[in-house]
Amino acid sequence: MADLPEKSAGLIDWYLAVVEAAELSDKRYPVKGMNVWTPYGFAARRALDGVIAGALDRSGSVAVEFPTLIPRTEFQKEKEHIKGFDEQVYWVTRGGATPLDVELVLRPTSETAMYPIFALWVRSHRDLPLTVYQIVNTFRYETKTTRPFLRVREIHFIEEHTCQVDEAAATARVGANLASFAEMATAFALPYVPVRRPEWDKFPGAFYSVGLDIPIGTGRTLQIGSIHHYRENFSRPYGIAYESATGEQRWVHQTTFGLSERLLGAIVAVHGDQRGAIFPSAIAPYAVVVVPIVGGAQGDAVRLYATGLVTELRASGLRVHLDDSDDRPGAKYYRWELKGVPLRLEVGRREMEGRTVSWADRLGERGTLPTDGLPAAVRDRLERFDAALRARADAAFQTQFTPAATLADLAGSTTVRYLPWCGQEACGHAIETAIDGALLGIPETPLPMVTEPPGACVGGADHGPTRWALAARPI
Repeated sequence: MADLPEKSAGLIDWYLAVVEAAELSDKRYPVKGMNVWTPYGFAARRALDGVIAGALDRSGSVAVEFPTLIPRTEFQKEKEHIKGFDEQVYWVTRGGATPLDVELVLRPTSETAMYPIFALWVRSHRDLPLTVYQIVNTFRYETKTTRPFLRVREIHFIEEHTCQVDEAAATARVGANLASFAEMATAFALPYVPVRRPEWDKFPGAFYSVGLDIPIGTGRTLQIGSIHHYRENFSRPYGIAYESATGEQRWVHQTTFGLSERLLGAIVAVHGDQRGAIFPSAIAPYAVVVVPIVGGAQGDAVRLYATGLVTELRASGLRVHLDDSDDRPGAKYYRWELKGVPLRLEVGRREMEGRTVSWADRLGERGTLPTDGLPAAVRDRLERFDAALRARADAAFQTQFTPAATLADLAGSTTVRYLPWCGQEACGHAIETAIDGALLGIPETPLPMVTEPPGACVGGADHGPTRWALAARPI
């Protein structure tokens, strides 16, 4: 049995122990930050991808896949972009023993891989909007401490890239991305806040960037996704132009939307407890585990009864596992609680004779269900579990934000701070120094816990009107 560190005493130690004990990832691969996706972790990732791809498909995006290697000549076309990634890229300089004429970059993100092709695909206004996404691996030389899912060097990445007719259409696509992520976050039971980054912290080459942030631990935040509006900053260097309906040549306006395996780490960190991980049913490797209790003379009959229930539940489309191992029931319960399975069904002689199942969800609720109409009843239990998990996460989310009225308030912060900011960079950097972290930016949507208007800028300068901003120490 795993002895987990106290989550409240040290989130990262607890998190690393849960990831290892629940067998979500194996970090022993001999390249730091390039971890092995274990069967259980891979199943969670595949379910996560399904939720994300479904939301993107419904928003009008279509799937593609571009090559991993990018020529240096293409990578360097957008100067601000190359400057932002210069310290993070992996270079391929030889093919076998032969030096390459043009060095290649292992994709850190795909603007410079996709956009030369977009310039060929987009010729007319009839070709717009172009809205595509891909699910691929990206590579960044992360020099800080690596942690499974949260900070790695080979990243499982979901990225949407679009070309739009003008700035208004691009802005509308940013709104569509925000709506899509709200749909995903409901499935993940993750509360979050979309925050427009300050100028000095936006994505290299972007007009503006929106980070999708969640509070984790004591005064820390994790960016679990990002949306970027590029205007013409990439279309001009990459020659992505179109002929308008009136015959004019115009540059497209572009957007991107990026998510990664950090989402899986966030789900573990936000929902898990002292018994281990807790997965919402949408991404649980198994939404249901059936445990037959086979002691006594009727053990074979109980096992057969449980197998029939599993077959019926699987036929309805549920992800179900039958644990018919020789372990004692208590050991099985512990194992699946550690692995975060939302719903456990227990079947013994009494249940078999009564044509029922006993159930226990990962939040501690228990009861019995008749086997007649079992798939529908199980789905109802999972929906109730997901709703309770969301309510619990939302309640915790509300407590992790507190106000700050002065720079002195920020020292030693153990919560995410909301504070008045005038928008000036000097004041922003003063706030970052005081909190020993980052000014995350301006929330795109009102904070539910804030009802009063902002006062004077916490940064100390009088530069006119202020807005509520967030500051924290990013993980």
